[in-house]
Amino acid sequence: MHEKYQECIQECLNCMQVCNHCYDACLKEENVKMMAECIRLNRECADICAFAAKAMASNSPFASEICQLCATICEACGNECKKHNDSHCQECADACFKCAEVCRKMAS
Repeated sequence: MHEKYQECIQECLNCMQVCNHCYDACLKEENVKMMAECIRLNRECADICAFAAKAMASNSPFASEICQLCATICEACGNECKKHNDSHCQECADACFKCAEVCRKMAS
């Protein structure tokens, strides 16, 4: 069963790492207040990605529902990151959109 989820687990773990990097980089921006929503969504996205990867790795009966929620949060994070020109935000948006796509595919 673990093999069924392998691509999605990898994308979730990658997205978690990229969101954590973006979160840390946003905290170092000159105008942190302007980055507040990005920072908040980075945290939520990293957390749900980690949870989704764990759910799939343990073959949870709720993996599809968790991955659907993960896709929704990844998309929200990606949309917010896309608004910022910083390279870490642009890379995060790309990782979030890719993860959302793979999670939706897995959940269907």
